[in-house]
Amino acid sequence: MRTGLTGRAAALAALSLLLCVPAHAARPASPGPLGGTAAEAAGAALAARRAAARATADGSGGLDFRPCPDAEELPGPVRCATLRVPLDYARPDGPQISLTVSRAAATGAGGAVRQGALVHNPGGPGASGMYFPLVADLPGWERIAAAYDLVGYAPRGVGRSAPLSCRDPATGAKGPTQVPADPSPAYKSQRLADARAYASGCARRAGAALPHYTTLNNARDLDVLRAALGERKLSFMGASYGTYLGAVYATLYPGRVRRMVLDSAVDPDPRRVWYRNQLDQSPGFERRWYDFRAWAARHHDAYGLGATPAAVQASYARVRDAVARTPAGGVVGTGELRAAYLQAAYYDDVWPDRAAALAAFLRGDPARLTAQAAPDPGAAAEAENATAVYTAVLCNDASWPADWKTWDRDTTELARRAPFEAWANAFMNLPCASWPVRERQRPVAVGSQPVRLPGTLVVAAERDGATPYAGALELQRRLGAGASLVTEKGAGSHGVVGGRNGCVDRHVERYLLTGATPGWRVTCAPHPEPAPVSLDDRAASAHRALLPPVV
Repeated sequence: MRTGLTGRAAALAALSLLLCVPAHAARPASPGPLGGTAAEAAGAALAARRAAARATADGSGGLDFRPCPDAEELPGPVRCATLRVPLDYARPDGPQISLTVSRAAATGAGGAVRQGALVHNPGGPGASGMYFPLVADLPGWERIAAAYDLVGYAPRGVGRSAPLSCRDPATGAKGPTQVPADPSPAYKSQRLADARAYASGCARRAGAALPHYTTLNNARDLDVLRAALGERKLSFMGASYGTYLGAVYATLYPGRVRRMVLDSAVDPDPRRVWYRNQLDQSPGFERRWYDFRAWAARHHDAYGLGATPAAVQASYARVRDAVARTPAGGVVGTGELRAAYLQAAYYDDVWPDRAAALAAFLRGDPARLTAQAAPDPGAAAEAENATAVYTAVLCNDASWPADWKTWDRDTTELARRAPFEAWANAFMNLPCASWPVRERQRPVAVGSQPVRLPGTLVVAAERDGATPYAGALELQRRLGAGASLVTEKGAGSHGVVGGRNGCVDRHVERYLLTGATPGWRVTCAPHPEPAPVSLDDRAASAHRALLPPVV
């Protein structure tokens, strides 16, 4: 689901996706309602309570905030700390790992009363939220920053938080790569072998720690963080995968939820986590790819790519065929091209740059395309880390088909109606078919909590491709009568909060400051489409500081 800018790099830009183990079906044990066996869930829950109690007993939150290390690239007003959590909650006195945490204290501007800490998870899984306190300086965040300590953190495996790696980052930073639009049996076989090798690398590098990168453990870590911050209840913002994490947290710890904003919702239905969710993405990306082409066609006078979506597709195909023959700048092949234009299916603020790059290339100038699509060696380590954590969490969280025939059949059928991303998405997730963790988690039954949740706020764009809108409806249903859904009609950028939609942001701000939800379901008109020129549109791109990178 995700390549491109790393979480920190995206944020800074806004502010200036096997040991030869044979293929087999993973064997989830008889599940309790909270994942795993009932005994395992009870033991881990007890260990999590002990870890949270220890964090609380450490006093004053239990976190020693000091100036951030240079490695975090965070300015002076932001302070950093480390949080100790068990690697394995079934062994609370066993090995511990350290998670990095960042905080900007509530400003109190305008006499605002401090409401505690607001913790953010930008999704992925595999994205770091360490940069989140920087949003305090963005327009529209003043009142929230006045009332809340803005807290970010790097989840387990991410950044300097017990970092996970599955291969040498240098191997993923080189171009060009050539990916056929219609993969042959030989190409599929090579990608299957690559996926097995990648899974083997995860096992070799992580060792015994590999099974412990899970959403359940992420939720337990989040509760320890809540306690260490000195908060009786959690105020939380999650984007993309962060919505699933928030929903799992609410299921495990319903009595500890204060306020929760869930932006661009993953479908939490256990039957869809995660194999069917990744299948659902491809039709969503296809719709957004059409939206980009329709926008470019409406601006044919500016770009000359064609006056219809089909004509723009033909222009893109000419560029794809050209870089297949001769990579742009020597480094951009069809793989790099697809990754760059996948971002157009995530964020409409990149549409002008992407359209301009196609137009320039077709006029004989590949420089703009090369600048936008070339691999960034400087970001290679962070991108590899994000991909490793993404893969480990999703593969550990649930059973995936172990039979390649299932993947091949489902993706072949899907590619007939959604060719833009179907095969790339399948190959991205294919290591889960041969994942070397035999006992996978059983997905948490989100919504099975025994007590009613307080009011929560789900936010979604109607045409989001990465997290299709049906997931927001399912999440709201499972969270119960207190959950409100704010829908940006007719729009599809992945991540709505803090973008260009004042209607959405007013609902979010009011909820965070007062706890008032806007009603069962409310709608906002779409934000304006980007103008057909490349502008330094900070207001348009600032919201992506809250979101994970695309892979």
